[in-house]
Amino acid sequence: MRIATWNINSIRARADRAVAWLERSQVDVLALQETKCANAQFPEAPFREAGYAVAHTGNGQWNGVAIVSRLGLGDVRIGFDGQPGFHKDPEAPAEPEPRAIAATCGGVRIWSLYVPNGRDLADRHYRYKLDWLAALKDQAEGWLAADPEAKIALAGDWNIAPFDEDVWDPSLFEGKTHTSAPERAAFFAFEQAGFTDVARPHTPGPGLYTYWDYTQLRFPRREGMRIDFVLGSPALARAVQGASVDREERKGKGASDHAPVVVDLED
Repeated sequence: MRIATWNINSIRARADRAVAWLERSQVDVLALQETKCANAQFPEAPFREAGYAVAHTGNGQWNGVAIVSRLGLGDVRIGFDGQPGFHKDPEAPAEPEPRAIAATCGGVRIWSLYVPNGRDLADRHYRYKLDWLAALKDQAEGWLAADPEAKIALAGDWNIAPFDEDVWDPSLFEGKTHTSAPERAAFFAFEQAGFTDVARPHTPGPGLYTYWDYTQLRFPRREGMRIDFVLGSPALARAVQGASVDREERKGKGASDHAPVVVDLED
């Protein structure tokens, strides 16, 4: 079984590219982030023609997550209990954003997650990010407590670089989001809850990134960040046979600014 996560940065702009990659890479289940479309706008037809079912949640030009699978989509769930919300107007009621969706595919519980960016250490969005991660961690801990042998994959764009080697120049991120101590602590809290970064042992750094900004020639200059991960439960981690980051998919016209992270599991 081959699973992957990919921040596609607009599925309507890259549906054909995503389907071609699925067929070429023989990925069974793909978690997508930043689909940037409402449910009715998701281009399901090319995926279905290629043999993939689609589960998606989105509400417009921002956020949006999906799971596409050729192994079925069981028990689809949008969001998680206690998921914090956000509204740009601090006086308006906060509502959960389309940042989390789950489905059971081939016996594995797949979560596609788009962790809030945080924007700036002084921004309300930063507190929202930390609260969102804490709520997800509490839920994930509960899932494992209920079934210690469950195969769970928390896959997505985490918007955190856990180690200094995960950014091309740590000094440029001092006092900024993505590498701050509270964010890294929130990430490592998942390890304390029993989840493991299952790709890193097979894709060691430094310099192995998953994201490169479109500006300032970041990609050809190899100035990237490692912020996309698959965190696996103990049972899933034991099933991992290999992993890779498909840097080639960041190349060419119309590429997303992220590369797919691929994980191979025992059947």
